[in-house]
Amino acid sequence: MSDIKAIIEELEEEEEQSLYEHHRFEVDKGQESVRLDRYLADHMPHATRNRIQRATDAGFVLVNGNPTKNSYRIRPLDVITIMLDKPPFDSTIEPEEIPIDVVYEDESLMVVNKAPGMVVHPGCGNFNGTLVNAVAWHLRDMPSYDPNDPEVGLVHRIDKGTSGLLVVAKTPEAKSKLGIQFYNKTTRRLYNALVWGNFAEDTGRIEGNIGRDPRDRLRMEVFAPDSGIGKSAVTHYRVLERFGYVTLVECRLETGRTHQIRAHMRHIGHPLFGDERYGGAEILRGERSASYTAFVHNSMQICRRPALHAMTLGFKHPITGEEMDFTAPWPEDFFKLITRWRVYAQTKL
Repeated sequence: MSDIKAIIEELEEEEEQSLYEHHRFEVDKGQESVRLDRYLADHMPHATRNRIQRATDAGFVLVNGNPTKNSYRIRPLDVITIMLDKPPFDSTIEPEEIPIDVVYEDESLMVVNKAPGMVVHPGCGNFNGTLVNAVAWHLRDMPSYDPNDPEVGLVHRIDKGTSGLLVVAKTPEAKSKLGIQFYNKTTRRLYNALVWGNFAEDTGRIEGNIGRDPRDRLRMEVFAPDSGIGKSAVTHYRVLERFGYVTLVECRLETGRTHQIRAHMRHIGHPLFGDERYGGAEILRGERSASYTAFVHNSMQICRRPALHAMTLGFKHPITGEEMDFTAPWPEDFFKLITRWRVYAQTKL
């Protein structure tokens, strides 16, 4: 079972991840100059120096707001903060009566079509009103389903702004077996995305490790596959429609890293349309005319999020072994956005 838990924990997916402050130290005026890891070990008696060093190497220890190295020698009045990806508060999940679109359900699992803008799991600034709260309400009459038990529930996650399909396991057996499928990359996941720019080819493959951007801890960066930084990630894309200045693409994931599609597309010069965090909320291609500027800005008001939709999801049923495939139609905002660009391309270009 411990191996299964490790696999489940490995499935970070594209979840919108925030960092939360757990500890803060303000260095005294008379403090002598010592290494950062030694200072923290002296001030955190319940944490080993090795654990502190690993946290620092992972970018969770900030000095004056910036990630630094263990060898940094602290100075008087330095502010040291330890930021972790789990909130330091009681995150007990309570059922909430929130409508959700259940695409499929049986006694072992359910497939949900998440609406854009809905947070998947409670986190900083979103302590309730999430998908897991809604699922807890939906399954409130199932005595064996405990929303606070990590052995049941969501098998993978997607960003707040991303719409589309997710699978929820009702039993530990279902979650374990589904988790293994995700880990072994035998699931089938296709996303539709509107990205800036045109492509020279109709298909392509993006490979690059995904890790936190040291300059912006809420954004992911792409590193060379042999860099030893981050986790390996592969995205395949296929052009569906070309609209001149933007392109509708289908993305197939081999791996499921945090912000994988968003980071990979930005890495190759094609940020998602409307993706503020990854530079896609600016006009990156097209004319300089006032009419075009107004058209783009109005388009971003129609779809006020990164233009990304988890279109299809396929897996083997964890109990019956049946191959299952689901498709979620575009939500209204994504449909209107694509239609708007399609008309523009047909009439203006």
